[in-house]
Amino acid sequence: MEDKIEIKIDQNAGFCFGVVAAIHRAEQELLNTNKLYCLGDIVHNNVEVERLSKKGLSVITYSEFEQLSDAKVFIRAHGEPPSTYQKAKERKIELIDATCPIVLHLQQRIKNGYEEMKNINGQIVIFGKKGHAEVIGLQGQTENSAIVISSLNEIESIDINKPIRLYSQTTKSKETYQELIELLEKRCKEAGNSNFIAYNTICNRVSNRAKELVEFANSVDIVIFVSGTNSSNGKYLYEYCKKVKNNTLFISDESELEVEMFNYMNKIGITGATSTPMWLMEKIAKWLHENI
Repeated sequence: MEDKIEIKIDQNAGFCFGVVAAIHRAEQELLNTNKLYCLGDIVHNNVEVERLSKKGLSVITYSEFEQLSDAKVFIRAHGEPPSTYQKAKERKIELIDATCPIVLHLQQRIKNGYEEMKNINGQIVIFGKKGHAEVIGLQGQTENSAIVISSLNEIESIDINKPIRLYSQTTKSKETYQELIELLEKRCKEAGNSNFIAYNTICNRVSNRAKELVEFANSVDIVIFVSGTNSSNGKYLYEYCKKVKNNTLFISDESELEVEMFNYMNKIGITGATSTPMWLMEKIAKWLHENI
């Protein structure tokens, strides 16, 4: 029976380059320092956070950050608002900044857009998850005046008669963002508002992953989708995968697997979010090889 079972790891899955760079930077820094604090989880995957914690990376909250002084604090790929840099300066905190270049570019674009909108009583709108680390950093570029909407249902919070500049969190669904753009275009046209511009700010790595996932899901009998429960990208990609392959399991580690799940399955696929480490997917493959 074992010879008939094929276990495939999706080679396109795993950390995006921004997360890879951030984790590498943290590991290098930990070789040279006794104590390194990280403002929030370095990646939305508890297993990876725990691995780095054992190496000395200590996760802190914003309130704990405000109590620090003369310390080293790591800024993850999601980025931070300007207020974080100001507080660090005031408290003599050294920042190790690993903000993803794509996020940095988006922060600058939103900042420029905000300066433009201030002069004409316009609005900055961000399509993103409220309270998400990246979104907090983006809002900060507008002195927290940006309107954040998480779904099409929240479109009423936008004044359709005022100028609008629309941006998206880098890890949101490309399809839903396009729906939002089309809906706002329609409403602006009906209201006689020609001052609406939407920017394509979704990371290509994220949008391309959805397409790659379809091909991978269709090549197996069952998909094991590995992700942290607090990953926005993981939730989006899992739901996308589930539409293609209904026989898709969501797990965070191998402890959630049972042998019975794979009865009559000859081809098993393992994939994950851009916040899922490859070593974790390999560990799950090892469990499968040893147990089924």
